[in-house]
Amino acid sequence: ILDGYYGDTSRMYFAGKPSIEAKRLCDVTKEALNIGIQQAKPGNTIGDIGYAIEQYVKPFHYSLVRDFCGHGTGKIFHDEPNVPHFGRRGEGPIIKEGMVFTIEPMVNVGSWQVNVSKFDGWTTTTKDKSLSAQYEHTLGITSTGCEIFTA
Repeated sequence: ILDGYYGDTSRMYFAGKPSIEAKRLCDVTKEALNIGIQQAKPGNTIGDIGYAIEQYVKPFHYSLVRDFCGHGTGKIFHDEPNVPHFGRRGEGPIIKEGMVFTIEPMVNVGSWQVNVSKFDGWTTTTKDKSLSAQYEHTLGITSTGCEIFTA
């Protein structure tokens, strides 16, 4: 049960009243998504997105999950290109008009490592039981930048 909306501009929902750390983690993760989106334009690379996200998150001493990434969407849901949330500027596929993909950083307070449930093969928790947050948008690349389809 979601019992609270906290903050005028965040549009974040929490189960119960969040701790200061949980709210901060969500704020950082949401901004990391926005920073990644700013790099999603023709001529940049997929690595530019991951690099920008990683550089933003690092000073908070949070980690970025490496087992999951954004992805292309097309005839199949999880398609190429993979869109990691860490990386090097100038590496990876060049972003071109017409591409459609997700950016979905998953940020942890502790280690980047996660466990995937053996029961359902989907439910994921942090290996060290630390807090984690994830935000996601699907976007299409235009001639001048991108359009967010899930806004």
